[in-house]
Amino acid sequence: MHPSSLHYPQARRDKTVDVYFGTRVPAPYQWMENMKSPALHRWVQAENRLTNAYLAKIPVRAWIRRRLTQLTNYAKETTPVQVAGSRIFFRRNSGLQNQSVLYVQDAPTSKPRILIDPNKLSPNGSVALADFEPSPDGKYLAYALSKGGSDWETVHVMNVATGKTLPDAVRWVKFSNISWTNGDNGFFYSRYPKPPKNDRINDAVVNQALYFHSLGTPQRDDKLIYRRPDLPRWIIEGQVSENGHYLFVTLVNGTSTRNELYVANLGNPRRPDVTARLRPLYTKNDAEYAFVGVLGRTVYLQTTLDAPRGRIVAADLRNPAPAHWRTVVPQGKGVIQGAALAAGQLLVDAEVVATSRLRLYDLNGKKLRAVSLPTLGTVTSVSARMDSPVIYYGFTSFLYPERIYRYEVRDGTTTTVFKPKVNFNAAPYEVRQVFYDSKDGTRVPMFIVSARGVKLDGHNPTILYGYGGFDITITPYFNPMLPVWLELGGIYAVPNIRGGGVYGQKWHRAGMLGNKQNVFNDFAWAAKYLIKSGYTSTPHLGIQGYSNGGLLTGASITERPNLFGAAYIGHGVLDMLRYQDFSGGALWAPEYGLSSNPKAFKWLYAYSPLQNVKPGTCYPPTLITTSWDDDRVVPMHEFKFTAAMQHAQACANPILLHTTGATSHIYMPLDKQIAQSADVWGFEAYNLGIKQVPAALLKSTAPSAAH
Repeated sequence: MHPSSLHYPQARRDKTVDVYFGTRVPAPYQWMENMKSPALHRWVQAENRLTNAYLAKIPVRAWIRRRLTQLTNYAKETTPVQVAGSRIFFRRNSGLQNQSVLYVQDAPTSKPRILIDPNKLSPNGSVALADFEPSPDGKYLAYALSKGGSDWETVHVMNVATGKTLPDAVRWVKFSNISWTNGDNGFFYSRYPKPPKNDRINDAVVNQALYFHSLGTPQRDDKLIYRRPDLPRWIIEGQVSENGHYLFVTLVNGTSTRNELYVANLGNPRRPDVTARLRPLYTKNDAEYAFVGVLGRTVYLQTTLDAPRGRIVAADLRNPAPAHWRTVVPQGKGVIQGAALAAGQLLVDAEVVATSRLRLYDLNGKKLRAVSLPTLGTVTSVSARMDSPVIYYGFTSFLYPERIYRYEVRDGTTTTVFKPKVNFNAAPYEVRQVFYDSKDGTRVPMFIVSARGVKLDGHNPTILYGYGGFDITITPYFNPMLPVWLELGGIYAVPNIRGGGVYGQKWHRAGMLGNKQNVFNDFAWAAKYLIKSGYTSTPHLGIQGYSNGGLLTGASITERPNLFGAAYIGHGVLDMLRYQDFSGGALWAPEYGLSSNPKAFKWLYAYSPLQNVKPGTCYPPTLITTSWDDDRVVPMHEFKFTAAMQHAQACANPILLHTTGATSHIYMPLDKQIAQSADVWGFEAYNLGIKQVPAALLKSTAPSAAH
């Protein structure tokens, strides 16, 4: 008899065993990799019924959903995209629209008009507006649609003046940008061969190639620009310079932070030679070489060569070797996130311990001034052009919803373009940044968001959120769920653990490949800091992670099941021995390593969540989510891990799985986002000790009191 009061659906276990370099690894749930299996579908349906029944009995869940809906219902806008001339393009959401609507504004003083309302593309929000790119003069718009938010996209073209969609359709696009030529001739894009019809989720993606699509022609006539059959897992991307003279092509090994860079002279920008010969610039794959802009024959690059936190250099295209570079902005205290040529100057976006700084330099590297930011927080995006006198940027923080600003480069003045109005008073709350020692003594920064003067009595329900990989820094950002959690008396903590990029490439490399255990240790020691400091205690401490962060939370509970009071694993990478065999999984090999390598197998096997589930262990209450349509981290990870955890669980703590459809790894309609957030936070709130919503809070947030 299972010790839990929950009766888990029975998942078949077979005797499959994989052998890695003499090590026998049982794989009793490998059959779950077959997404067509009727038995799998029956099991997932039964898991959903169990999860839904459990969640329905959580008293705080309905209030969380109602309050989250209230706090999400405010207008939101994105940073405008500039083109040559006066047009700008941006997205706007009136509040609770499932997807933001794409607008165009023909001039700064003209009334915005709708170009694409993706909410009208499908009744359930399953067709996503995944991307858009206007032509350099704003005459045309290329936009990408995906079904269920899949990474597979189809690119269409619209005449901006008339709003009419043209016959052009470019399919099997994945992990690609769109880059137009200056004469509106067409655009460069990257695509894969057509996948097998019956397995477009799991099928491994290989052999991406760069193409050029001529406007008004069928895709079969698109010109092949560049491919590397000798490097089938590498990503290829093309970018046309603002002046239209050059095509820069980046070649990168999956998710690596190092790349190769090539250039082609397109000649006349109005009549470009799109098949011009590509010339290699940097091919050692030893650093980042990111194109910033070009003036004449001088190309400006963002690079980590001899600068793990980044620097900006100028190179002569006739003699581009690093020995001849001119350093424009040297490596500094902050980590450079991006740069752009703006009105004859150089704009640099850097982060100092996970908080943004925007600075302007002249093209010789003289610092002109800093762009004043409202508080410590995050520059979400920047829109700048060499031929535009203005810069647009978005800014947010934990308690500061994203605002959009317009900066006049000439006189340094800033005006607010868009300011949201949120039904939340941030005054009683504060954001602190603390530093703690990890297991090996490494100092790690962490944000803590809480009520001012919070009692350090160890009883505060606390969520610890982490990521820890791919050079990604978790910076302050506003999520409407955070005020809900704070109002419930909760604390929210975000450590910038190794594997991320808070201190540059050295910090990243200290948490990848054979150093991955540092990531899990940093996260655990963040938990210990919160407990030791009195913020919370194990029964009141929940953890959350998504994607690579789901790997983090999965490994955290399998390594230290007694440290946490509850856990959420969202679309996590959980089978580290077989992740590379499905969809785009092999693209992560530079970060994780491959189990086909004997050295990498040892470290992967040591921490892989699936292979480290131990029968007879009491694991904390855990909620696991995925989607049938996630073609990035395919759902077999969650299926196998859930089955293993339920089989092993030695106490009454619930292990629950929820699987959706018509959503993906990075896309979910807003109504489903709200519902899932209420499920996740309600589950953790309940298991961390919040059994009821205080009566005073119920009264103050009642619908009549919220307006």
